[in-house]
Amino acid sequence: MDAFAPSTDHAAYSAVRSHTEHLASALSPEDECIQSMEDASPVKWHRAHTTWFFEEFVLVPHLADYRPVHPSFRYLFNSYYEAVGPRHPRPRRGMITRPSAAEVSDYRAEVDVAMIRLLGRESADLRALITLGLHHEQQHQELLVTDVTHAFAENPLRPAPMPFWREPGTREGKARFIGFPGGDVAIGHDGCGFHFDNEGPRHIVHLEPYQLADRPVTNREWLDFVSDGGYRTPALWMSDGWEAVERNGWQAPLYWRNEDGAWFAFGPAGSKPLDPDQPVRHISWYEADAFARWASARLPSEAEWEAASGDPRLHGMTGHVWQWTESAYRPYPGFRPQAGAIGEYNGKFMINQMVLRGSSAATPPGHARSSYRNFFHPDKRWQFSGLRLGRDA
Repeated sequence: MDAFAPSTDHAAYSAVRSHTEHLASALSPEDECIQSMEDASPVKWHRAHTTWFFEEFVLVPHLADYRPVHPSFRYLFNSYYEAVGPRHPRPRRGMITRPSAAEVSDYRAEVDVAMIRLLGRESADLRALITLGLHHEQQHQELLVTDVTHAFAENPLRPAPMPFWREPGTREGKARFIGFPGGDVAIGHDGCGFHFDNEGPRHIVHLEPYQLADRPVTNREWLDFVSDGGYRTPALWMSDGWEAVERNGWQAPLYWRNEDGAWFAFGPAGSKPLDPDQPVRHISWYEADAFARWASARLPSEAEWEAASGDPRLHGMTGHVWQWTESAYRPYPGFRPQAGAIGEYNGKFMINQMVLRGSSAATPPGHARSSYRNFFHPDKRWQFSGLRLGRDA
């Protein structure tokens, strides 16, 4: 794992928990409560839910004298764990004005004190559970960024939710395709170090020879797609995708705005002139697939992406945008979910979604792996999602 990846020592635990607070540091209590759509959650809810995870799965079962901070939190801040019990409906999380943001801060502090008491004397199984909790919080850190960006984009003032945000560097120049021989390749996590259950088991996949672009598609290239009528040409789109274009009035990526002939894009740092050399982001799978067809290419499979991921000729594999693949999100051969509520983490979502690979500018340090399988429904655009082109050799 990356040197910054979470472990269960006090410093690593505190670093992950502190990063959540850093991301929310420029927000007011009113900012933390807003929920701009059903797919997103309020910042306050993310802060509370990640704390509830440690309380529910670590402290209550494993710290004898621990008592939950408030009995209602089990209902308010459960996400989708059916085995835990009933929960507040996801689309109505923005209605939870109480507890206040300050009370959530107190909740986080109280749970942290109890967790620090436990760290250092845990069993191997408990250590693995705590590590899962830290990676779970890192997932919610990324969701916090994407969700609050969506909320602030709805504000006509277009304020910056994170004024301290810095975009990663760009790579200029025309993309070139790199060839790979294919063959039988091992795909999936090798079992050394942390990984989510959906990254395994490791297995052999046969690949035909293929090519990958050496960098993600940029805003400049997407502007060419827009200018060439990409959003007005049904032959480029899957039927469901074209229906989404017409139903939602898509004419450009989410957060793009044309003002008097100049393009602007909204992000965590607010509204900025569109940088043509930045990887395009906030596009759906449908848009990525249509662009690839327009470019006489295709999306790579997740196995092709992973097999090529260590090649030094490929740039921007992590840290810029999640990259859509042509692969449906399904279990690997031999996959079995864990028993109990923790087994609900990934397995039950393996239907009707598409896989993204890599990581994005919103992914926290230590959370990217070549075997990481992100997944969303093909019409979703609020994540930092882009694409890298692939071709048959």
